[in-house]
Amino acid sequence: MFKMKKKILSALLSTAMLAAVVAGCGSKPAEAPAEAPAEEAPAETPAEESGDDAQAEAPAEGGGRVFGYTCMDGTNPFFVALEGAIREVVEAHGDTLLSVDPGNDSNTQIDQIEDLISRGVEIMFVNPVDADGIIPALDALKEADIPMFGFDTQVGDMSYLVSYAGSDNYNAGYVCGEDLAKKVPEGGDILVLDSPTMQSVTDRTDGFLKAIEDSGVTFNIVGQQDAQGNQQVANEKATDLLTAHPDVVAIFGGNDPTALGAYAAADAAGVTPLIYGVDGSPDVKKLLEGTVLEGTGAQSPITIGKTIAETAYEWLDGKEVEAFIPIETFLITSENVGDYGLDGWQ
Repeated sequence: MFKMKKKILSALLSTAMLAAVVAGCGSKPAEAPAEAPAEEAPAETPAEESGDDAQAEAPAEGGGRVFGYTCMDGTNPFFVALEGAIREVVEAHGDTLLSVDPGNDSNTQIDQIEDLISRGVEIMFVNPVDADGIIPALDALKEADIPMFGFDTQVGDMSYLVSYAGSDNYNAGYVCGEDLAKKVPEGGDILVLDSPTMQSVTDRTDGFLKAIEDSGVTFNIVGQQDAQGNQQVANEKATDLLTAHPDVVAIFGGNDPTALGAYAAADAAGVTPLIYGVDGSPDVKKLLEGTVLEGTGAQSPITIGKTIAETAYEWLDGKEVEAFIPIETFLITSENVGDYGLDGWQ
């Protein structure tokens, strides 16, 4: 069209041609070529993006409720399994689940929740990056009259939630501390890789430390770092800590990715502390025999996901639901890993 206009301005076209061009320009927008076909609506798929531009897919036409889902880190295998369990329940009811992944960024999580509100979600499944940092998003959900159901990690003010389902995180750490005290009765120096902004990890760390205190065995924490629940960060932190304290007898990681990062750091340093994590992930279970990965306080993301999703539907049906639903945790080591399988979540 631009070339045509140049020809018009250059007076190179006849009056008849000019009239035809003018008529054509008034018939359709300049930015859309005449021959371009209309784009077909994308198939319904869950959003798995992270960062500031993350957006959930729009729900497919055809009715049904629209639910929203956010977790601290959608790439963590634990949350992949958990989201899949929620999605299975939601889709079995003929409804749609819109999932977003803030990539462990609290500000991004707030933005994504606000976006889900604008998309008309009717129920929100919430797992915070930061227990207190998510409060502005919860305020927005409350103002929009959208019920909230929490899972795995508590928010700073639990009164926002209709119901919460999560592992007994304190016990998941406690059973690791108990096992360490039994296996290293002489005590020694230990490292702790936690994540203070994640309430679930804080609870696990508290449980672990209480167990070794209750045991009467003397353990000294010579290094404690925030691993952000991330394997790569944990590897970097553990590498630095092991350089300074190569003789530690144990490392406690707040989740299994943290334990795996510590395991890689210990292997590279040629040291052999006993390493504990929390999750019961397939990746850790496969390494429990014949390595320094000693145990994992096991959770069941599938049970958590199904429980909170089914609870939401019970509430929608007008039934009374529990405000807090604890999910059992237990220790998996090389002695009992065969009971739970290596290839999937328990």
